[in-house]
Amino acid sequence: MRIALGLEYDGAAFHGWQSQPDDNTVQDALEHALSAIAGEATRVTCAGRTDASVHALSQVVHFDTSAGRQSSAWVRGTNSHLPESIAVRWAQPVSDEFHARFSARSRSYRYLLYNHPVRPAFNHGRVGWFHHPLDVGAMREATRYFLGEHDFSAFRCAECQAKSPVKTMYQADIARHGDLIVFDFRASAFLHHMVRNLVGALVFVGKHKHAPEWLAELIAGRDRTVAAPTFSPAGLYFCGVEYDPRWQLPNEGRIIAPLPVFLG
Repeated sequence: MRIALGLEYDGAAFHGWQSQPDDNTVQDALEHALSAIAGEATRVTCAGRTDASVHALSQVVHFDTSAGRQSSAWVRGTNSHLPESIAVRWAQPVSDEFHARFSARSRSYRYLLYNHPVRPAFNHGRVGWFHHPLDVGAMREATRYFLGEHDFSAFRCAECQAKSPVKTMYQADIARHGDLIVFDFRASAFLHHMVRNLVGALVFVGKHKHAPEWLAELIAGRDRTVAAPTFSPAGLYFCGVEYDPRWQLPNEGRIIAPLPVFLG
């Protein structure tokens, strides 16, 4: 039997999603918890791997099991074995044809940037920070160059294992809420560090180091060495995955991500 799960986590305490020898990843914690409920070793596959200190509001995974359990057991039972910073939100049996990664139509990320002269304390680890004033209008103008299908080589890290740097960007929005700048991206898929590199480039535009048209030059040049530095992972949130309605997942795997309550 194949089960799909939706979960959220605070990534600050973990070394990313993917299992590592030190056993301190989200995948490790989830697999240990699921194995305790299933009574057998359980491996999971996620929709999108997240780096160290990156959070998730709506991650989707699947796993195969011979254990017959109610959906409530996969939720409440698994949560009883998880650290407080990880929670399974829903569980649902799916066809063996469903694959959390390969069945995805698109993925969404949100970046929260605190734009204030003084660094945050209460929201440390949950927002990025930039101390100089940023021109959100110029940044918003620059995002139009991201939309559509492009080679995003200028925004991938050297360790990226994606077979192709060509991705389709469906959404690139920026909004200011007081001292908080919110970046929303939705694409067919993302390269390693891609969102953090996009935010870094937009910050360069926002502080008037470059004009909005510089983003078009970066995309055309495909040279990571001339782009902006990779921005902090602290404000990055994996916000959901879009699937075909035929899989009948809650909200088709997506989430309309509100601003976290601690930032209200």
